[in-house]
Amino acid sequence: MRIFLADITATRKLGITLAQSLNAGNVILLEGDLGAGKTTLVQGIGEGLGITDPIVSPTFTLINEYTQGRLPLYHLDLYRLESNQVPALNLETYWEGIEVTPGIVAIEWAERMPYKPDSYLSVRLSYGDEKTRQMEITPHNCVLSEEIVTRRM
Repeated sequence: MRIFLADITATRKLGITLAQSLNAGNVILLEGDLGAGKTTLVQGIGEGLGITDPIVSPTFTLINEYTQGRLPLYHLDLYRLESNQVPALNLETYWEGIEVTPGIVAIEWAERMPYKPDSYLSVRLSYGDEKTRQMEITPHNCVLSEEIVTRRM
């Protein structure tokens, strides 16, 4: 499914809407160029989950954990890693809820992952032109909410 986003506000609002249909254990794998809106979408997801802490890109910390919302949000960024470095992070502990409270896992630069969970949403963000963005959402062994499917920004 392809969604056209008019601006940064539309990207954030879509994240808010998406968050309302997410459940513990859902994984969102985000891909797209620098500045395409990956972190903005995750900020919207955090807002939709009721997280009040500022959500920032974990480019240098790799993982930011936000636990005070409706569900925990685990925001990961693999930008600074090579694919062969990713297995050492044991990412499955997040989506399997091992040693952490089950929550939403959002992974930026997911194309660097040499393995994926059994079920996830693949989200690819790209520039439509200098002002708009496009988001392509593909569910893998999961279902998208009807509200997301029919949403136009």
